[in-house]
Amino acid sequence: MRLSRFFLPTLKEDPKEAQIVSHRLMLRAGMIQQSSAGIYSWLPLGYRVLKKIEQIVREEQNKAGALEILMPTIQPADLWRESGRYDDYGKEMLRITDRHERDMLYGPTNEEQVTDIFRSHVKSYKDLPLNLYHIQWKFRDEVRPRFGIMRGREFLMKDAYSFDLDYEGAKTAYNNMFVAYLKTFDRLGLKAIPLRADTGPIGGDLSHEFVVLADTGESEVFYHKDLLSLATPEKADYSSDELQEIVDMWTDYYAAADDMHDAENCPVAEGDLVSRRGIEVGHIFHFSDKYSKPFGASVAGPDGKDSIVSMGSYGIGVSRLVGGIIEASHDDDGIIWPDSVAPFDIGLINLKSGDEACDAACDEFYGKLTAAGADVLYDDTSGRAGEKFAKMDLIGLPWQATIGPRGVKSGMVEVKNRRSGEKQELDMDAALKLLVG
Repeated sequence: MRLSRFFLPTLKEDPKEAQIVSHRLMLRAGMIQQSSAGIYSWLPLGYRVLKKIEQIVREEQNKAGALEILMPTIQPADLWRESGRYDDYGKEMLRITDRHERDMLYGPTNEEQVTDIFRSHVKSYKDLPLNLYHIQWKFRDEVRPRFGIMRGREFLMKDAYSFDLDYEGAKTAYNNMFVAYLKTFDRLGLKAIPLRADTGPIGGDLSHEFVVLADTGESEVFYHKDLLSLATPEKADYSSDELQEIVDMWTDYYAAADDMHDAENCPVAEGDLVSRRGIEVGHIFHFSDKYSKPFGASVAGPDGKDSIVSMGSYGIGVSRLVGGIIEASHDDDGIIWPDSVAPFDIGLINLKSGDEACDAACDEFYGKLTAAGADVLYDDTSGRAGEKFAKMDLIGLPWQATIGPRGVKSGMVEVKNRRSGEKQELDMDAALKLLVG
């Protein structure tokens, strides 16, 4: 993609309304534009990152056996009245009346909708286990939306819902999602820590929040120092019992957010306890028959008797992850994208656009990179060198390749790794090999 044909409205100065790093850098890098309080348009650069994160989340859900569907953003209020949540949810729910005076709402979550789908079609235990998920926009009317997409009113979320005959089956579904989340965040270039979360009136121990460590995190996190050394499993057999061992390995270490941390009774020695800030990016939760019971979602069991199914929900904030990755991976010059979600693989800089020799060398190298499968943003604009370098650092592509008059004469390309800052001068073939293998 040539920058001269790409829509990238970057800003030189920090926006006054941006209070945290991710909001500031997303606005400056031309990734988003505010439409109204807590609601944003996703511009081409930001949308590319969003779709890459979404695809990784989708792939790991599919590997874990979840089945993708798509539920509507607008839901009938009657479903929520069945569960008792329509009046209880509060002002965060956007309530709507259509032209036929029917009460509707913009969904903040989908437990009711998916349980209605299940009860309409599944009647036998032979059709279990079942896990349905979708990636859909949600709306919660936050009283004070802030921090850009980190606490907006409209957001993109992956939410999955499992249905099982009994608690043991539900526990297996929970373990599947636990491991799938570890693998998802690892692919996104993040080290996510699972924290034991409050299960409320349901009780039990099947509730975990996944938190990414960042200095600007919203809550304080306490954990055993050895937790970060655990390796995420490269592969997982979702049909085996080994998942319980993986879950046990991660949950045997102490980890708690400030609201669950008891300093006086903490089992970790002071020298082994680490305190950092964290950003919640996912939550998995078993809620038994909280929704299946009022909806009459039951199946005929092996004995022929009807049994209310046991359910769980599993959420990942897809749009929130964009901000979370930036919070965890940036420097004073801008964003540093992990390779897996970068909007482009390489930024190619022509230091003297309009110069016949520079244009020819850059066009040749651009053609070779794209032919090798690289996704390249080619800065072919007439800006000054300093501006070009600053823009590339700001948008955070993993690699930068620079060609100028001096390089043309010597047949060299300057290659910079954005994360390390290391620069090398290589001939075109060596630079090509380094960048695309």
